Amino acid sequence: MLRTIKAKFIFGFFAIFFLSFLVLNYTVKEVTWTNNEKIITSDLVALKKNSNVYVRQSFLINHYKNNKLYFGEMAEEMVHDLNFSTGSNVSVYSLDGSLLYSSDKKSFLEKIDTDLQQAIKGKTAYHISYYQNKAKVLFSYPVVIDGSEVGILRFSKDFSLLYNQSERILDIIFYIAVVIFTVAFLFSYILSRHITIPLVELTHASNQVKKGNLNVNIHFKRKDEIGELAMNFNDMIKRINSQISTIESDRDRLKELNKKEKLFFDNITHELKTPLTSILGYAEIIEQKGESDRSFFKKGMKHIIEESRRLHNMVVKLLEISKGTTREYPFEKVDTSEILKDVCDSMSFRAERYKKSINSDIQEDLYVYGDDNRIRQLFINLLDNAIKYSSPFSQINISAELVKEKIILKFMNPSNHIEQEQFTNLFQPFFSINQEKAEEGSVGLGLSIAKSIVEDHKGIIRIFNENQNTIVYVEMIYMKDENLL
Repeated sequence: MLRTIKAKFIFGFFAIFFLSFLVLNYTVKEVTWTNNEKIITSDLVALKKNSNVYVRQSFLINHYKNNKLYFGEMAEEMVHDLNFSTGSNVSVYSLDGSLLYSSDKKSFLEKIDTDLQQAIKGKTAYHISYYQNKAKVLFSYPVVIDGSEVGILRFSKDFSLLYNQSERILDIIFYIAVVIFTVAFLFSYILSRHITIPLVELTHASNQVKKGNLNVNIHFKRKDEIGELAMNFNDMIKRINSQISTIESDRDRLKELNKKEKLFFDNITHELKTPLTSILGYAEIIEQKGESDRSFFKKGMKHIIEESRRLHNMVVKLLEISKGTTREYPFEKVDTSEILKDVCDSMSFRAERYKKSINSDIQEDLYVYGDDNRIRQLFINLLDNAIKYSSPFSQINISAELVKEKIILKFMNPSNHIEQEQFTNLFQPFFSINQEKAEEGSVGLGLSIAKSIVEDHKGIIRIFNENQNTIVYVEMIYMKDENLL
């Protein structure tokens, strides 16, 4: 039931104030009644003293002896005189409690007469009765003359004014106490809300954080401990956000590094695979024909040596990269026509394996400023794609010419129609339209590598459909002799 701090505060304050109110009310009432009894006692003591003086004087004036007979004879006179002098009703009794005379018998008709019984026993006593805002005191004591008891005087005195005043004072104190404790309780309730509401908001915010929502911010316009706690909470959330951002940034950076590393090794694998495929193809044909075709044997051995050297250079570059000692290979004047012819010639055997042929129309002296190995890799990748993805028993047409200071190269092969929206993805790494035709081990990096090589040489590469052919269009800057550095 009392699980929340707010409920505990309210219940605690209510219990404290209620008990305090009861204790205060009881204490004030007891003190008031005690003081009233002291006032009555003091008044009755004075009354007894004055009445005793009157009785003695009466005995002396009338030369009465101290016997009971004379006390009874003067009872009526004594009652009238004492009633007049004290303003109280007076009754005179014999020592055995018999009424001798009374100023008002009704005033003494009380069910409780403990005071009279005590007086019969020789003691002074009084009894207070309070009923319907009226307070009456019955006071009795034995009259002693010269050491002997001669009778009993009993007074009926009205103290309603004293008790009514006390009641009014108690009522005033009660209402003041009610107001004070009500105000105190309301203040305590407001204070508890002032404390608990921010705690509730902090609890809600912490629950949101626990659920993973860090977009929380607490605003308290206060400079106390709770305000400082809210500021610390906001700072903590900011630090957590900052740490998470750092972690996410590091995670993304690691993913990117991992992706680049994978792409790097995929590129290397692809570049290493191409010369190995060419070497393996020539070696297999040479093994089959032997030296029977001397011209092809020399040509094949030359190609194997060149591709082996290129493969060796790639491995050296890879080792340099792994050691962090990569050096730049400067561009130079390169005859793309010779490289393209050599690639077409060396790739013809691969085309034969696919039951296809290569037809080339290459203009002479097509020079560019670049890296001959990378340009060779460009032509190998484009021609390899044309062989793999062209229609069965088709002819692949390669052309290269100089047009307005630009070298235009076209790799054209018959193939199925490629949707326009797919062209934008063809140069993306690992993308391939004809997955079912892809060779085992192919990762779809040929065109991505080709695009990178062309852009490094400040050229343009595009792919499009034309007359049921797929055409790869490459444009590179022609280098004149006077442009040599």
